[in-house]
Amino acid sequence: MKFELTNNFKEKLKVEIESQNIDFIKKSFLEVSYADIAELLYEFNSNDSKYVLDNIDLETSSQIISELDDDTRENFLKIYSSKEIADVLKVIDSDDGADILLDLSADKREDVLINIVDKEKSKNLKDLIKYDEEVAGGLMAKELVKCNIDWKINQCIELIRKQAKKVSQIYSVYVTDSKGRLKGKVSLKDIILSNDNSRVKDIYDDFVVSVDAHMNQEEVAQIMQKYDLTVLPVVNKRNKLIGRITIDDVVDVITESAEEERQIMSGITSDVEEDDSIFKLSNARLPWLIIGIFGGLFGAFFLGSFESKYFEGSEVFISLSFFIPLIMATAGNVGIQSSSIVIQTLSSPSSFEISISQRLTRVILVSILNGIVLSLLVYGGLLLFDNLNFLDFEIYSKTAKIVSVSLFSIVLVSSLLGTITPIILDKLKFNPALASGPFITTTNDLMALAIYFVVALVMGGI
Repeated sequence: MKFELTNNFKEKLKVEIESQNIDFIKKSFLEVSYADIAELLYEFNSNDSKYVLDNIDLETSSQIISELDDDTRENFLKIYSSKEIADVLKVIDSDDGADILLDLSADKREDVLINIVDKEKSKNLKDLIKYDEEVAGGLMAKELVKCNIDWKINQCIELIRKQAKKVSQIYSVYVTDSKGRLKGKVSLKDIILSNDNSRVKDIYDDFVVSVDAHMNQEEVAQIMQKYDLTVLPVVNKRNKLIGRITIDDVVDVITESAEEERQIMSGITSDVEEDDSIFKLSNARLPWLIIGIFGGLFGAFFLGSFESKYFEGSEVFISLSFFIPLIMATAGNVGIQSSSIVIQTLSSPSSFEISISQRLTRVILVSILNGIVLSLLVYGGLLLFDNLNFLDFEIYSKTAKIVSVSLFSIVLVSSLLGTITPIILDKLKFNPALASGPFITTTNDLMALAIYFVVALVMGGI
């Protein structure tokens, strides 16, 4: 029977926790996945959640703790003793264990490591927490199955049985030399079907994709996507096999990266969630909003200077002002479209790289085509719906021409700006997603106004 996380069940569980009905808790979660239990625990405070986890099996409760989001887990672990945390680390993979350790203070982390009886596990965790979270070493687990290239198949099978006890899932058996350097991989199928006296070097595949422990995690994700891998071996500078990265960790990286870019493109400067504090949410949003306000004020002063110097008392300025929203909206949309395409290419680079000159040529051709279509559409529409009775035809006709020519120019310039900006940011090692947020929008608005009124001055002959 499929478990359903209903409101009735939540309310019932709250009552049973308060009455400390252990039998109900154990029976309820007997066949429930740890993902469902983890989702449920977000509804309870830390003490109630701990009471639930204390009354289900250690392996399940440990998996649940490892799956909690960072902020929730950090608060949750504050009510756990060092010995209890050590017990959790004992039954989960070392990569998840390292994440948990990094949530702790330095003193408590050291105390937890002292309480881990398994010295190999303790050493693995100490090795992993030395790596930055943003590199391959911060994603990898130390548990893996490997065999020596010179071994016979029966030796290999025997060691696999021993190693497999510490590995939750076996994807591949890696082949190393006597110095531990990665030489290739061999499938379980080939091992099982081979003669016991055959040697690993006779059946292994020497093609194996690996990554250096200090490679950026986004590059790791790209490699796993490119080669459609479920697991990726990690090596050090001497090509010695030191760990593996599994697909579940890479999915997390891809998800976090997409979320980060979405927030940046929305004008949110830091990683926030809906349930964060009011101050944190406000602080994440304000910077770009303030920049937008200053951009808007500058635009207003810009308009004022044109009106006072060139169009004072002119019906032309009144006519042109009707189309300012159209001009600014088009500039923003074109810029965001162009930058989004470039960002997508930069985040998923292929083996067929497009040179900057080729990219700009394509952008110019596309923007010329789009500019012509939009300009003719607006010009034709304005002439067709000539119903601004408070303006004479000469002014209205002149306005239509100015708006159309301005649109064409703005589409061309906005496309180039939207293409070049993320490329420059990427070269300067900034996140190119900045180019699709308020940055490009504000810049394009000001640029569009400048083009609009310069065209008006030139074409208006004023």
